[in-house]
Amino acid sequence: MSSTLLPGGLAAAIVDLDGTMIDTLADFELALGRVLAEMSLPPIGIDSLSAMIGKGSEHLVRSVLAHVRYGEPPSDALFAEAWQKYQQHYLAINGERAEVYPGVIEGLDRLRARGLRLACLTNKPTAFARPLLAAKGLAGYFEVVFGGDAFAVKKPDPLPLTKTCEALGTAPARTLMIGDSSNDARAARAAGCPVVLVTYGYNHGQPVRDVDADGFVDSIADIDKLLPPGFIDK
Repeated sequence: MSSTLLPGGLAAAIVDLDGTMIDTLADFELALGRVLAEMSLPPIGIDSLSAMIGKGSEHLVRSVLAHVRYGEPPSDALFAEAWQKYQQHYLAINGERAEVYPGVIEGLDRLRARGLRLACLTNKPTAFARPLLAAKGLAGYFEVVFGGDAFAVKKPDPLPLTKTCEALGTAPARTLMIGDSSNDARAARAAGCPVVLVTYGYNHGQPVRDVDADGFVDSIADIDKLLPPGFIDK
């Protein structure tokens, strides 16, 4: 893999959460399983569930309800009931079964040592994201943390990335997006940010290497290898 894949002059990195830094699939399975049981609805298989992650928790709950009801979209009332229960259950178990992916802490350390400022940008609600980062020892790496409810739209719209760049005080062209899915890549392309995707995430059940990105890594620790030798932000 070339060590000059990414440009010099990067000032910051924006890092996705679910599927990029933390494997939260088991948390989703546990919380949603409790919701479905309370509503006398059938369970959902973990493979089906993994393909629904990435577009925000509201989308996840709606998708799960439609799936277990044989494709029938939920009514507003049914969604509202499920959403209320989901928030209660997820907050109660947030991080209980989630695991930080190998290489994440090492990778964040390396990026910070290179002089990059770090932000976390996720479609997960902020009230879920902040406690999860704290529980897993990752909160201290990030100057800012924005959830899916921080802005009027979520990724793949570029607005969350441009607003995060504004919060960091960095230009999009000098701000690397690190994610696991087409949502992250599409948002980055539209915002004018370079983008690297990890190969182990969710990506809606689709092959991640089919996504238009500047590079792919098997570990966040490997992103350091894509930067020019002796890289110093200027």
